[in-house]
Amino acid sequence: MKFPIKAVRFPINPIIKQGMPGLEGDRGTNINGPSLIRVPDWIENPLGRYYLYFAHHLGKYIRLAYADSLEGEWKIYEQGTLHLDQTTCLDHVASPDVHVDNEAKEIRMYFHGDYQGRDKYDQVTMVAKSEDGLHFTALPEILGPYYFRVFQHNEFHYAIANNWYGTVMNNRPIAGIVLRSKDGVTAFEPGQDFIPNLRHGAVLVKGDWLLLFYSRYGDAPERILMSYVDLTKDWDKWIPSEPVTVIEPEMDYEGVALPIVSSEVGIAEEPVRELHDPAIYTEGEKTYLLYSVAGEEGIAIAELKFCY
Repeated sequence: MKFPIKAVRFPINPIIKQGMPGLEGDRGTNINGPSLIRVPDWIENPLGRYYLYFAHHLGKYIRLAYADSLEGEWKIYEQGTLHLDQTTCLDHVASPDVHVDNEAKEIRMYFHGDYQGRDKYDQVTMVAKSEDGLHFTALPEILGPYYFRVFQHNEFHYAIANNWYGTVMNNRPIAGIVLRSKDGVTAFEPGQDFIPNLRHGAVLVKGDWLLLFYSRYGDAPERILMSYVDLTKDWDKWIPSEPVTVIEPEMDYEGVALPIVSSEVGIAEEPVRELHDPAIYTEGEKTYLLYSVAGEEGIAIAELKFCY
């Protein structure tokens, strides 16, 4: 099975950027980790039709933008949503992965934080719940390592995450990992390593296929790739296909004028020619890709066209 794909950028990009109202000065640094939902009808008096959650690597809260259309105008909810002091994490919360549970009428947010010295993972994923998408209550259980992207298949919740614990960086590539949980809110069982040098992934299930979007440390330039996985096999036998490039830096706001160099682990402290942090949003028959631009200078959006 092949999934030929083309990314068509929105004409007005990036939709989130430094200097926009609410992201002036230091508040607008280090923009990454998007997760987009359409606000469900059961939430009364929402700020807008769409909520876009995003992060700062060392953030004291999860950021939020809202709009009535995907094109914008996007506005910043300056209070933020889940705050560090509402969790048991030590010094930051980041990488939101947000899901709408219409049956339970709740918003579920997976997030990560620093838990150094308290768990084998050091940085861990936990989950928080909300009735309005703005005010969250964090659950205490550690679910696994960090950068969760969760999807459901058959009777399990699966997550693609980073697998740094126990890794010697000079002798073994940093790898992603696949995990699973029966209910999605209790600890995920670790499975096999998945995608060497994974930075951050995003997931889309099409029938019995998982489309995995991701970027990798060390690529030159770092860009958004896609592999697909046959979900009919036992989960310990899932093998990602060879990746294809979905989108790479081609626009000024994506850093195209900057040098091509191998990307590095950690925070992008200045603009670089790299695309990070993919997120997938679907509405009807359409699929959209959000991603961080020029390293971590803003968030852009493109529609994905499947050519088959």
